[in-house]
Amino acid sequence: MTGQVKVISSEVLSDNWYVLRKITYEFVKRDGSKHVHSREAYDRGNGATILLYNKLSKTVILTRQFRLPTFVNGNESGMLIEACAGLLDKDNPEDCIRRETEEETGYKISAVQKIFEAYMSPGSVTEILYFFVAEYEASMKVNDGGGIAHEQEDIEVLEIALDKAMQMIADGEIKDGKTIMLLQYAKLHNLV
Repeated sequence: MTGQVKVISSEVLSDNWYVLRKITYEFVKRDGSKHVHSREAYDRGNGATILLYNKLSKTVILTRQFRLPTFVNGNESGMLIEACAGLLDKDNPEDCIRRETEEETGYKISAVQKIFEAYMSPGSVTEILYFFVAEYEASMKVNDGGGIAHEQEDIEVLEIALDKAMQMIADGEIKDGKTIMLLQYAKLHNLV
């Protein structure tokens, strides 16, 4: 589809936390007709997420933390149960997810398996999210986790049976898309 899109203009609307741009572009449809569109795209960089699982105990490690966007969209407490995740910053996905795992969960892992990557909200956000899984055991726990204080993180670490986590999806207790994808992957691939 090279040559089907031509950017006409790009205007920064906000660069307060990340960058929100209004992009005007010309798009050539399949029938050859040309159309001009304006859309907003939020660029917050790419990220990585991981599901830690334990075959012996048949458990997974998840986190719970306050997420403002969920609060303003109907989540009464704003608390969200999710898989460990973080932005890549300047490192590669594997190094990022190892660092984030230790910071958020307290587990120091070395062997990670990339399972796929996905655009999570392609209608408005540029982010690609890299998905990983890794085995954990109690001996890998090096600290309490909970995130980094200077980043204003306050993360609760949860160890949950995979079957219970799957039920929590059905009951609406787990509503985070990346977490649902990882839990379903674990179930489909018999990780525990």
